[in-house]
Amino acid sequence: MAKNMYQKRAERKAKAIEEKTDKGGLQKTVINWYPGHMAKTKRLILEKISLIDVVYEVIDARIPFSSKIIDIENYTKNKPRLLIMTKIDLCDKKETNKWIKYYENKGYKVIGVDLLKENINKRIIDATNELMTKVNEKRTEKGLIKRKTKVLIVGIPNAGKSTLINKLVGRKAVNVGNKPGVTKNLDWIRINDNLELLDTPGILWPKFDNETVAFNLASLTAIKEEVLPIENVVVYILKTLEKYYPHILKERYDIEKIDEDIIETLDIIGKRRGCLERGGLIDYEKVYTAVINDIKNGIIKNITFDRFDINE
Repeated sequence: MAKNMYQKRAERKAKAIEEKTDKGGLQKTVINWYPGHMAKTKRLILEKISLIDVVYEVIDARIPFSSKIIDIENYTKNKPRLLIMTKIDLCDKKETNKWIKYYENKGYKVIGVDLLKENINKRIIDATNELMTKVNEKRTEKGLIKRKTKVLIVGIPNAGKSTLINKLVGRKAVNVGNKPGVTKNLDWIRINDNLELLDTPGILWPKFDNETVAFNLASLTAIKEEVLPIENVVVYILKTLEKYYPHILKERYDIEKIDEDIIETLDIIGKRRGCLERGGLIDYEKVYTAVINDIKNGIIKNITFDRFDINE
């Protein structure tokens, strides 16, 4: 049977991937992606940091290293820090717990949250009050009353920052989207009489020298899909699952091992997931989208792509 256009295109892409990637499936380039609003956000944070008492940094529990803003301390100075790990229900807790201990040893207060099912307000507010203890003790010594806590909230795109804010406020205070780049401006948001948040757009860094970090971010849609070719990202996801979670690869896609000819693997997924075009041929674009959506929508659970012993 003659090859359809999708298979021909997929084979060309697979060949290109093979030529451009190393044995680990990573593209051998430095990836640059730094929208202008991110640089502006960092400048505005520096301007307003003197007003801030506590910093909330929101990271994804599935990529607790890759989703940590690498230079944020340059902008938040020595402010007390609360590291909020979202999507804790989707991570590999054994692996992510290693990162929690790592960050606690670096001076962070760390809280893991499931924003969709958990009432997190008391935990977050209690932790914030704990971080404010020294500030308020000093004010009491001076005969001053406790002041309203002003919190800066930061995070990479699509880490769950907007969902967290809406949970704290108890209503839709900011727009939420399952894609990066929803928040555009710095805005003050009142949580209660004693707490205000300064919301910020998602922040990344000017370039990704670490290819694994770039692919981890792309796998969890923290960077826009056009930054890295989707077929490369899908290959990375599949190989990472094969290496660390082969049982998930088997359960979800009925794959024991990634074939050296990636088309063979994509064909199995396509048939399993019904990614077909007219005549029963595989639609490879649908295969790529299906794999990405399995990660983005939390269909595939109990995974942590950042491995502590490698990245620490």
